[in-house]
Amino acid sequence: MPRRTPAEPEPAPDAEPDAAARIREAALELFATRGFHGTGIRQLAERAGLSSATLYHYMGTKEDLLVALMTGGLDRLIALAEAVEAEEPDPLRRLAALVRLHVREHAERPRETRVVDDQIGVLDGAARDAVVALRDRYEDVWRRALDPLVGDPRVALADAAAAALARRALLEMCTGVAHWYRADGALRLEALGEAHAAMALRLVGATSPR
Repeated sequence: MPRRTPAEPEPAPDAEPDAAARIREAALELFATRGFHGTGIRQLAERAGLSSATLYHYMGTKEDLLVALMTGGLDRLIALAEAVEAEEPDPLRRLAALVRLHVREHAERPRETRVVDDQIGVLDGAARDAVVALRDRYEDVWRRALDPLVGDPRVALADAAAAALARRALLEMCTGVAHWYRADGALRLEALGEAHAAMALRLVGATSPR
């Protein structure tokens, strides 16, 4: 058997090629259902089917794992929202498109979005600052759709305060989809998005984005 040179790294304990993916899936499931503080290292290892040594090798600390999941989810939302912004110059039509996007992502990826939405409060220090900055960047896309509608005759947003309130109400309404939508339910995803877009337009005092 050839001897390993000093430059070659030692193999990870119980190394498995799909270990990182298994840890991510286990963390998504447990953080979404039990929360960060309700999930122990042993539970993560058992759910992933790995030893604790392998778990630590791939994930660092439990907080590192949470931050990675949250930043990945927010990076995805930001990229999709900024693509909507680039494609739709009219702010009212853009608002409807952002609502459809937010509903779709929360319906199709309920674990990822619930972790992002529900677990920011467990972070502190630089980790919290980094995640909050990403969340704010996503919400800024919504601000740039709603703020120009203040005074627009197509809607009933009287001032900046009304636009900010509408943004918070719409995000809360659409985010809730992650907690109750079921793909095998009676309501199809496309119809769900359209229904939320129609409610969003009524909330700002419009009946059509045209």
